[in-house]
Amino acid sequence: MTNDTPYAPVWRADVADRQAVSGILTEAFMDDPVACWLFPASGERRRLQSHFYGHLLDRGTAEAYLVGRGEGASVWLALAAGQAPEEEPPDAPDVDQKSIFGENGARLRTLGQALAERHPRREPHLYLSCMGVVGGRQGAGLGSAMLRHRLERADADGIAAYLEASSPRSRALYLRYGFEDLGEPVRVADSPLLWPMWRQPRRRPSHQLHHHKGEPR
Repeated sequence: MTNDTPYAPVWRADVADRQAVSGILTEAFMDDPVACWLFPASGERRRLQSHFYGHLLDRGTAEAYLVGRGEGASVWLALAAGQAPEEEPPDAPDVDQKSIFGENGARLRTLGQALAERHPRREPHLYLSCMGVVGGRQGAGLGSAMLRHRLERADADGIAAYLEASSPRSRALYLRYGFEDLGEPVRVADSPLLWPMWRQPRRRPSHQLHHHKGEPR
């Protein structure tokens, strides 16, 4: 179902949109510092990222969204209390991660473990696993549109949200939308910093849920 914001339409992706979501995220993060650290060989980065996002979309709790003309995408995981984000659904395909990611697998596992240790599990929450906008459209409000779209519903449902910001720029965006730093940044060896961030739900009257005037882009 499409939800028109004042800036861009946002809609939940279905199975037919899976390749589009993976392609957008792969393109958006080709030069991202964390992606470059995880997959340092530039010639292999696109293929490995595609596998990474495909594996993420296989998770039973995954919610994927597209924005604009398919210029941005986000993936959220709806987690129950005590549920770890890396838990596999019972019907997940058996994937040999070592054969796919090779020597990069060690970096993925090490960073994933460090982030999992910091991930709060005391209450149900949404986990924004990734959100990206293709080059040339960054700064156009598409990320903000995706955040508003899902956070409004989270607020109405009284659900908190969590994420790890991968750059000072993305951290600044999330701060504007009510996220707060949750402890010190995470770093593994010589990796870039990642900022764990938590957002308490905002209770608002239902007649205000679609009133966006004055909200930051």
